[in-house]
Amino acid sequence: MRNKSRTAQTLIYIGLVLWALINLFPVYWMFTFSLKDNAEIFGDNVVGLPRHWLWSNYISAMKTGKMGVYFLNSAIVATATILITLAVALMATFALTRLIWKRQKTLNKFFMLGLTIPIHASIVPVYVTLSRMHMLNTYWALIIPYSAFSLSMAILVCTGFMNEIPRELDESACIDGCSTWGIFFRIIVPLMKPAVATVGIYTFLQCWNELMFANVFISKSALRTLPVGVQALSGQYTTDWGPIGAALVVATFPTLFVYIFLSKKIQESFIAGAVKG
Repeated sequence: MRNKSRTAQTLIYIGLVLWALINLFPVYWMFTFSLKDNAEIFGDNVVGLPRHWLWSNYISAMKTGKMGVYFLNSAIVATATILITLAVALMATFALTRLIWKRQKTLNKFFMLGLTIPIHASIVPVYVTLSRMHMLNTYWALIIPYSAFSLSMAILVCTGFMNEIPRELDESACIDGCSTWGIFFRIIVPLMKPAVATVGIYTFLQCWNELMFANVFISKSALRTLPVGVQALSGQYTTDWGPIGAALVVATFPTLFVYIFLSKKIQESFIAGAVKG
């Protein structure tokens, strides 16, 4: 029996290693792709390591392709969107789950209705609204729609996690003289770190990789985000694919790093509602 269990365990480990290699191969290929010239990319060294490590592709992408400017724009939009989404979602969830007032369930259903609306289905009314408010070609033209469309999922995640926090903590804090805002900032927010990490990563991925809104609402080159910049770069360097690969690395690797650093918090948020004391 022990030999059978060891054999099964070994087979499981082999399968997991193979699965990991399959998932990591695109990352490896994209990185090596960014350090090659056209002769290697379309020649006999498509998969192997570069014969000549062309770090100049990154310099070309940053300077000539302006990927540094686009990266900064994406970082500003993503950071502002995450902060606004988290602040509004945490406060709204606190009001929906810990306070008692009229139309509480109705407002919760209104927020959840946002999950049924595809983000790009509203591009025309959002464009008209932003145009009348003279907000096109500004960071807010992306920050506000991104925050609005991320809010429903953020409230859904925060609601499931906040419901698991014992209400006795609120009552104890209230007896000790803590105000409503004190309960929120001193009791609830510190216990919501796994949910905050989950919402943060979800919001980051949604606004970092979004192309349609960024392409329609922003026409100034100085305000473009990374997806639009990569799209423009592919048209500018039709015969030199190395800088395009470098731009893809610059646009993709930050999402991997963010997930690696916050993946533990996401796992905690997934299992938080599965165990009750």
